[in-house]
Amino acid sequence: MDQPLVSNVASDQHGPQRLLLVTGLSGAGKSTALDVLEDLGWETIDNFPVRLLKRLVAKPEQQANPQRTPMAIGFDSRTRGFVPSDIIDLVKDLTTREDLAVTFMFIDCAGSELERRYNETRRRHPMAQGRPVQDGIAAERELLEPLRRWADMVVDTSALSVNELQQHVRNVFGDHETGEMTLTISSFGFARGMPPLADLVFDMRFLDNPHWVEGLRELTGQDAPVGEHIESDPAFAQVFGQIRDLLTDMLPRYKAQGKAYVHVAFGCTGGRHRSVFTAERMAQDLREAGFSPTVRHRNLSSRAADEIERDSR
Repeated sequence: MDQPLVSNVASDQHGPQRLLLVTGLSGAGKSTALDVLEDLGWETIDNFPVRLLKRLVAKPEQQANPQRTPMAIGFDSRTRGFVPSDIIDLVKDLTTREDLAVTFMFIDCAGSELERRYNETRRRHPMAQGRPVQDGIAAERELLEPLRRWADMVVDTSALSVNELQQHVRNVFGDHETGEMTLTISSFGFARGMPPLADLVFDMRFLDNPHWVEGLRELTGQDAPVGEHIESDPAFAQVFGQIRDLLTDMLPRYKAQGKAYVHVAFGCTGGRHRSVFTAERMAQDLREAGFSPTVRHRNLSSRAADEIERDSR
């Protein structure tokens, strides 16, 4: 009988062993995700031969000292024995075991962004084999598509910075045993892209835009004159109250379901006036309701520009 390579699976009396399988497109961020998991206390192995996975996670009765440390295994098209159909069959078998809590995560990224990353770092794509990098990306995407379709969780890093991916992994896989929920209220500008990790997004572009009011353009939603202008819009009070009531009703329900992180984002065109003021006001009201939000303004320091604001004049 094969002997286990490592004793990592928790015994039944301590609950199932957490096993996270991580794959995805080369350059999409698998190594970054595994590094964060290691920092969080997970045991991590990258490019592990898939055929040895069952030996690695042997059943508790086959181990001398079964432990509860969660384990993350990374593999991709470079890994020996990488056959997507075989991997799916293997993972299906592992998910039937009561001693394992298996999650399969696929890290994806748009081809244009992957091409930019490879050109920027001057690395060779593992499947290009002397061809242009876009050919390697296309070949790998086709190979991995069955795994992407089958994954429990798909993380698209096309619009994520390294820091944003790291934070997302912490949010999802960090230790949340305290039962506390982390609430983030943010502002952003639609003209500069949607926030990729927001749970709830509210569009405030229906409000009158202070950018086109003399004396307010260079100010922001943190300045009193801008706030007074936004509040004077007849639509503000009613809609703001409806959003606040919705959040005060939903947030406790999120917490009851065990959601550890909630990100509520408010957007306007440039991310400097309406969204900033609304985020600040909402955070204030939620604090009075007993929540403890953190406020972030993604585009507050961006330059005021007529071309950006023109769609909501």
